[in-house]
Amino acid sequence: MLLLGVSGGIDSMCLAEKVRLSGEPFAVAHCNFSLRGDESDADEAFVREWCDKHGIQCHVRRFATSLMAKEQGISIEMCARKVRYHWFGQLCRQFGYDAVAVAHNANDNAETLLLNLLRGTGVKGILGMKASGFLPDPAFGDIPLLRPLLGMTRDDISAFAADHGVSFRNDSSNSSNEFKRNKIRNKVFPVFREINPRFVETLNRDMERFAEEMGPLPLYSSGGGQAPLRVSPPSVQKLSITEEAWDGTKEVRQPEGMLILDADKAGELVEGSWESGDWIRPLGAPGRKKMQDWFTDHHIPADEKPFVKLFKKAGDPHHVLAVAGYCIDHSVRVTKSTRRILRISVKND
Repeated sequence: MLLLGVSGGIDSMCLAEKVRLSGEPFAVAHCNFSLRGDESDADEAFVREWCDKHGIQCHVRRFATSLMAKEQGISIEMCARKVRYHWFGQLCRQFGYDAVAVAHNANDNAETLLLNLLRGTGVKGILGMKASGFLPDPAFGDIPLLRPLLGMTRDDISAFAADHGVSFRNDSSNSSNEFKRNKIRNKVFPVFREINPRFVETLNRDMERFAEEMGPLPLYSSGGGQAPLRVSPPSVQKLSITEEAWDGTKEVRQPEGMLILDADKAGELVEGSWESGDWIRPLGAPGRKKMQDWFTDHHIPADEKPFVKLFKKAGDPHHVLAVAGYCIDHSVRVTKSTRRILRISVKND
């Protein structure tokens, strides 16, 4: 089950409506950062009312954000981000949610790129956000974090809201230039738009190209004699699959490079590589995704796609149950009823 971070603004309300229309079960988490007085309380009431109307579980927590930021010596923006993701992680542990989804979009990604460049950054800072990853909190770093709207611009989201009659709240602080992000959004982006009306899409494509060009280069090796040339990226050089009993009471933590899945739900796994028509429903995601789109979301270059190891469902050759080193299908997740697990490990040399 998915946990959605919902502020009440247009982005998060469109995300909530999209997931609701998909029919997938989900819950909502709303943070009241207590930064805008009555307006913050009205946002909270709006989200509660929407959830009540649609029968959705709604978690709400209030934070004394300004005070906490001052005590910790950090910015209000950084403090809000920190407490938000930590609380999301706590909710996932307490209620068993499989993943967290937030409403970051293509405009947010472009803003983040410019902020990173202005403050000084390395390779990671120019790659932008990823459509899927993990919560940026050491205590909950194994919980998936999804950004389903990352491929949509704010114009796209506004169009969706208009087409589907999505109600939302306007945050008056968005018009204030007190925060750096707002200065970029309100002062810099209008100039960029004059130069290139589709600059948001351009910057997002640039980030994808950066990721492709900075990805690991394949290793080329020959088996000797008449054996054909074999190409294998370092990320899939060595695979290890082990099975073990599971009592259902242990906490599932997936270390980097390892996937853990329910052995009985998976059944017989067929190892293979990508083919047209392959699809997966990533853990916690609201619906199935074509592997072609999944590769794009994860910035995997075209020449590396054939060498990403996939484990498919026997009898359904296009249903991917696990992507070695990355993620598993939602259908094979470990639950309290799990009695046997498979560990799929990738060793990088």
